[in-house]
Amino acid sequence: MESRRKIAVLGAGESGVGAAILAQKKGMDVWVSDKGKIKEKYLTMLKDGNIPFEQQQHSEDKIMQVDEVIKSPGIPENAPLIVKLKEKGIPVISEIEFAGRYTNAKMVCITGSNGKTTTTMLTYHIFKKAGLNVGLAGNVGKSFAYQVATENFDYYVIELSSFQLDDMYKFKADVAVMLNITPDHMDRYDHEMENYTNSKFRIIQNQTEVDSFIYCLDDEVTKTEVSKRNIAAKKYPFSVKEQVAEGAYKAGDEIIINIKQNPLSMAVQRLSLFGTHNVYNSMAAAIAARVVDIKKETIRESLADFQNIEHRLEHVATIHGVEFINDSKATNINSTWYALESVNTPIVWIVGGIDKGNDYTTLNEMVKQKVKAIVCMGKDNRKIISAFSVLVPTIIEAGSASEAVRKAAKLSQTGDTVLLSPACASFDLFQNYEDRGNQFKDAVRAL
Repeated sequence: MESRRKIAVLGAGESGVGAAILAQKKGMDVWVSDKGKIKEKYLTMLKDGNIPFEQQQHSEDKIMQVDEVIKSPGIPENAPLIVKLKEKGIPVISEIEFAGRYTNAKMVCITGSNGKTTTTMLTYHIFKKAGLNVGLAGNVGKSFAYQVATENFDYYVIELSSFQLDDMYKFKADVAVMLNITPDHMDRYDHEMENYTNSKFRIIQNQTEVDSFIYCLDDEVTKTEVSKRNIAAKKYPFSVKEQVAEGAYKAGDEIIINIKQNPLSMAVQRLSLFGTHNVYNSMAAAIAARVVDIKKETIRESLADFQNIEHRLEHVATIHGVEFINDSKATNINSTWYALESVNTPIVWIVGGIDKGNDYTTLNEMVKQKVKAIVCMGKDNRKIISAFSVLVPTIIEAGSASEAVRKAAKLSQTGDTVLLSPACASFDLFQNYEDRGNQFKDAVRAL
């Protein structure tokens, strides 16, 4: 019987604790196990809910006795415990897969290597402005499972990483959005691009002809995959390079969103987000809104008044005529390419951290055109120095955010931009990209 199902939740972060609360509410025998130390916030939630847990260890014998495991997206598929569970035939699923069983809400799901969070937040903003009863979940907002346990939304806008998609099987997106696919997390996918691409395309699994698939026609990997796959959902491409019959495209200085032969047009300069990548993000969000019949005027207003997320091309300050921009969320090459592309003044670029198998050659043209100096902020900067020493005359190193900001300020002059866009993970010097961005902002304000 469902009520006696034994569930182990691996990882006591936002998604894990949310899943545990939902499992308990559904009458399951749930237990939480975290190999690390559980944060105070989540300890309190577990204790308040009388949910049994352990921390700083995984008791394998106990985990092996359950009917199903809900795992944190941070735990890789090849972790020995996960391999053992699968060998024994115990299902291992994501929090999203689990929570999806217990709601009839419409799912608007967004993935891509870059732009996921911005597009998710923008889509949510439009839905909220339209007066819809909507939740924000996935990699942003509160845990999806926690919201299913405690709220009753009609729609969810969900940001999905490849790690979450890997453990999703029966879940279905009513509206699926694919922004782009560029190399990222290659260490998790055996350095095989095909593995990563297949992971991303799990977003359309289980879709039928009544569902919608929104995708970037200008992204070569996505375009190739769409042509190869048998996709049941109604397809809505978006492009800044060519006109599309149904979907979205850029025509001169306007974007046109044409759904159900009822076009919406808007001047690019009215968009609150700048840069080509944000034209794409805005088009994707607008299509998602039109597909669920949100009024055109509401979409226009939302695209014009949206406030961008923290740590994503965030203006921090202008000091002595130099603009400082925090793009700490740029943890891969493609994200940094878009950041460099969006700045139209000489750049002192702060880059570096934990390399995820980066190929820096794709940045060469942009760096040659725009970057006057580089400040490397990481424990091992040899790969970056080797990649750009021929292109940029000045490359120096810094061991902290404050040192990087001070050195970048000295290298800049009135009219320049100091851009933190690391293209790397943050864990060598910082807790996460938020910590890196916050330390950068503190250092700028201390100048």
